[in-house]
Amino acid sequence: MKLIKFPTIYVSIIFSLCVLGGFYNLAAQNKSIGSNDYESKNDILYRQGDNLTAYMQERCKMDIYYPTKKKGFSTIVWFHGGGLQAGNKSIPETLKRQGLAVVAVNYRLNPKVKCPAYIEDAAAAVAWVFDNIEKYGGDKGKIFVSGHSAGGYLTSMVGLDKSYLGQHGIDANNIAALIPFSGHTITHFTVREEQGIDGKQVAVDDYAPIHHIRKDAPPLMLITGDREMEMLGRYEENAYMWRMMKVIGHEKTTLFELDGFNHGEMDKPAYYLLVKYVKDFEKNAK
Repeated sequence: MKLIKFPTIYVSIIFSLCVLGGFYNLAAQNKSIGSNDYESKNDILYRQGDNLTAYMQERCKMDIYYPTKKKGFSTIVWFHGGGLQAGNKSIPETLKRQGLAVVAVNYRLNPKVKCPAYIEDAAAAVAWVFDNIEKYGGDKGKIFVSGHSAGGYLTSMVGLDKSYLGQHGIDANNIAALIPFSGHTITHFTVREEQGIDGKQVAVDDYAPIHHIRKDAPPLMLITGDREMEMLGRYEENAYMWRMMKVIGHEKTTLFELDGFNHGEMDKPAYYLLVKYVKDFEKNAK
């Protein structure tokens, strides 16, 4: 393991520990819980009403995977990546059989829709989980929001800009934690493209998570790949988000850089950090 120390921040490179079990022995846990102890419900429509378009009925669906022999479990709402232009919902294998629920969400995509439609879908999905997870045995006080790349961007937008969940009567501060994987903290490149802004030109507007930093936000764990292997500036913009959250007094923001992993690879070790975070939260809540 390589550990790099910066002023008041430790950037841990954790994959070897994950594999060896020193960080968190997920493999051993998986063997202890039978697959028959879980159920899945697929293609749940999380938007309702008479004004749903055919495309909304196609894309505004989620899958839920949950334990059947446990009550009060935690839930991870998971948003897939794909640049807000591609991708489909799936339950990450590493998150299965961990004694928690996973909700994998589809959302509408560019070019069929423009911003903020996909952010609004993400918020509607999170709101659905708050309103319904107890019916499956979950605890709505233990809802974590996460996702990779574009999914990480949606995670941060829904959790930091309170207006989106507020439209559904949900306080974003009730999210247990936000855990974006390699998400933009500036305005997403697809949103910039929709505005005619070049992908290498930085923009920070209402559609930038960093525009909505606030001291009272949910706990935030930022995870990126290697700064030299990530998409353009992705580590650095997350590092700036980390710094500014600290500056405004948000004490529960952490940042991890996964050395040796590029943008497309970093999700594999990051899942271990995600599960460990949830398990630690559960332990500390007892």
